Amino acid sequence: MNASQTERPDPPATEVAVRMEVARDLAIAGGQLALGYFRREDLEVHSKADTSPVTVADRSTEQFLREQIGLKFPSDGILGEEYDERPGESGFRWIVDPIDGTKTFIRGVPLWGTMVAVEFAGRAVIGAMSFPALDEHIYAATGQKCWYQQGDSAPRLATVSAVDRWEDCLFCVTDAASFARQGRGDVYAAIEGSAWISRSWGDCYGYLLVATGRAEVMIDAIMNVWDAAALQPIIEEAGGTFTDFQGNRTIDAGEGIATNGRLLEKVLDVTRGT
Repeated sequence: MNASQTERPDPPATEVAVRMEVARDLAIAGGQLALGYFRREDLEVHSKADTSPVTVADRSTEQFLREQIGLKFPSDGILGEEYDERPGESGFRWIVDPIDGTKTFIRGVPLWGTMVAVEFAGRAVIGAMSFPALDEHIYAATGQKCWYQQGDSAPRLATVSAVDRWEDCLFCVTDAASFARQGRGDVYAAIEGSAWISRSWGDCYGYLLVATGRAEVMIDAIMNVWDAAALQPIIEEAGGTFTDFQGNRTIDAGEGIATNGRLLEKVLDVTRGT
């Protein structure tokens, strides 16, 4: 597996710790803001230039996240899905996705989340996700483990499952058709056909399931960096792996594979063959 990310400089631990707390709190607060628009009958849906949908909930939530980050860390950069990138000078860059799963959100399905990540020297070091309609939250920082919280319960360590056989694997995907659009329909067919069970509990929710041991594999054939940035530290600190289809540890490949680690090589045997 390509380990290039581990060769980049490490950020100061104290700087990571303070940003992890803020990332967690912002993911939860941003999610609550978006939740105020959820299942509203008057929610207007617009199409962006790439034809993907966007709502006032997406834009208002990202504006809130950017404002709060700017107030707390004015020298940090910010990249988000809905607005232009703001360069920084500190070496830290925040990457936010106000509503991951906008189509899910629009249809009133609760499996969407608010994602906040922090990158340092090109490496994702902090990830936080909140699922306000389910009252579930998860966050992690490199070297500080992964923590899961539901409702008002105390945070607990999140760990991947110990499943090591395809016959016992739960495989999740956002959109099976996206594999065919990328010329990888055979990849989806091979993995789906050998897993014990497959479900399209997609977008960031599928990755939450992997990090908390409820699923073993989640794959997206199409991803943006704001879809992936929070996932890598969360999955890795929970004991799993987050890579591209060739096994490289990256958030910039435009695709992503999360596993519990035990099934990674079996997945890569399929994906590397395309």
